[in-house]
Amino acid sequence: MVVVAVDVGKNTVACSVTDEKRHRLFGPVDFAMTRAGLDSTVARIQELVRADVAVKVGIEAAGHYHQPLMMTSSWPAGWVLVELNPAHVTEQRRVQGRRRVKTDAIDLEAITELVLAGRGSPVAEREVMLVELAAWVGHRSRRIEARTALKNQLLGQLDRAFPGLTLALPDVLGTKVGRLVAEHFTDPTRLASLGESRFIRFAATRGLVVQRRVAVRVVAAARDALPTRDAVVAREIVANDLRMLTVLDQQAAQAEDHLSLLLPQTPFIVLTSVPGWATIRASAYGAAIGDPVRWPGPKQIYRAAGLSPMQYESAGKRRDGAISREGSVELRRALIDLGVGLWLNDPAAKTYAAALRARGKKGGVIACALANRANRIAYALVRDQHPYDPTRWTREV
Repeated sequence: MVVVAVDVGKNTVACSVTDEKRHRLFGPVDFAMTRAGLDSTVARIQELVRADVAVKVGIEAAGHYHQPLMMTSSWPAGWVLVELNPAHVTEQRRVQGRRRVKTDAIDLEAITELVLAGRGSPVAEREVMLVELAAWVGHRSRRIEARTALKNQLLGQLDRAFPGLTLALPDVLGTKVGRLVAEHFTDPTRLASLGESRFIRFAATRGLVVQRRVAVRVVAAARDALPTRDAVVAREIVANDLRMLTVLDQQAAQAEDHLSLLLPQTPFIVLTSVPGWATIRASAYGAAIGDPVRWPGPKQIYRAAGLSPMQYESAGKRRDGAISREGSVELRRALIDLGVGLWLNDPAAKTYAAALRARGKKGGVIACALANRANRIAYALVRDQHPYDPTRWTREV
């Protein structure tokens, strides 16, 4: 066997060729990440390697930079592509005594050793739907994060324009009444002069029903509001930010509509049979997992999420407890979110969480325990493609 080690950069690629006896046959060399650069390098490798020799190409994952080389059509027929975890490459470099030295040549040696040891995930042509699902989940996640940051900014500006509004409406931007006030009544004197009855009629003309007790509370806050020196400019900023918030809301809703159409075409649609797991949670899990065939079991998924506890044992002394947090952030968030969904909606999970609480476990520990439970349930459902049966998950494990 011959190993072709590939270390991908933004615009260039480092490559070396080593046989199974660890004799360097070619490289390290750099070539541009273009069709011409890859073809010329592959041609030079084929001149050195006999046609009857098995060739494995080990590629270290590098964000999105390595994606152009992950297509099997980019390499000669018969060559096997293997994708390597960057954390494994880093650890292999440490094993070789080069923890503090990182060069392309050393990374290529680490990649070669991992491929010779049989590590890495074979690259297969992922289904288009899984790729599209991951893209829309990422798009929605970015919009939600931007919307959260914008709402925090808006609350600060609202406090300058309308002091005391958040006391009358704690969730200003999360309610229709709050959005109405933020859009039309950032000047408290205007709302105070309008009064409760006229404010209710004003909302009704825009299709919004406002209860009188809410109107009384909001108008009272407007009458008690103190003026601020930067209220005028704060109102202008609020108006601009509200327009941006509307755009983000529309894009997030559009992403959710796409996910509702994509999810039924993937093996992860079965997850929606679990109480508390709807399109968003199931899609986030599917995007983090990718091709479910590449996972041998739920333990590997849980470990990849970084939720496994760290453990140190030497000469009979043992220290462990905190989770490692070394792994996929997206996968960790997806599993914890699934666990929260179980915690809030599944009777058996509620009983399990209550038992943990009675034993003195903290909320974070309970969330990780329910993420572990959700991970095993999700893996079994996707593997067997059977709807959720709560009677099979009532045992407190």
